Amino acid sequence: MSRKDKENYYLDIAETVLERGTCNRKNYGAIIVNNDEIISTGYAGAPRGQKNCTDLGYCNKEKHNMEALHCRSVHAEANAIIQASRKEMLGGTLYLVGKDKNTENYVKETNACMMCKRMIINAGIDTVVIRDTKNSYRVLEVCDWVYYDDTFEHRNGH
Repeated sequence: MSRKDKENYYLDIAETVLERGTCNRKNYGAIIVNNDEIISTGYAGAPRGQKNCTDLGYCNKEKHNMEALHCRSVHAEANAIIQASRKEMLGGTLYLVGKDKNTENYVKETNACMMCKRMIINAGIDTVVIRDTKNSYRVLEVCDWVYYDDTFEHRNGH
């Protein structure tokens, strides 16, 4: 048996974190790693003290049939960033995994939404690694998000 590469090792941990997610549609897990140390974890869920979609038994987007309606969840990336100090995140890597709640398939072409991209940039994170399949992933350089400012484009954010 060959040794698992570090990217898939950390993505597996992020995938375990997503199991705590409370969205009825898609669940995401994120971890922030710096110098081979896990700094923080985050999953998609309602703000503290508010009811989760799983508690309510429905998703606002589905109930109102409006894709533009915002989900009540705080995104996994945001929750991971909230849990860490900026000093710990500087130069780090954020690992992100998304799964469809009903099919348990990986969310195709997933990416951070524009707000999460802004938070990732301001957190000082250098790299984002996103799982596409059980063993394949994409490595995104955060400096490209700054250079190719796509603020007005909405590309595959969750």
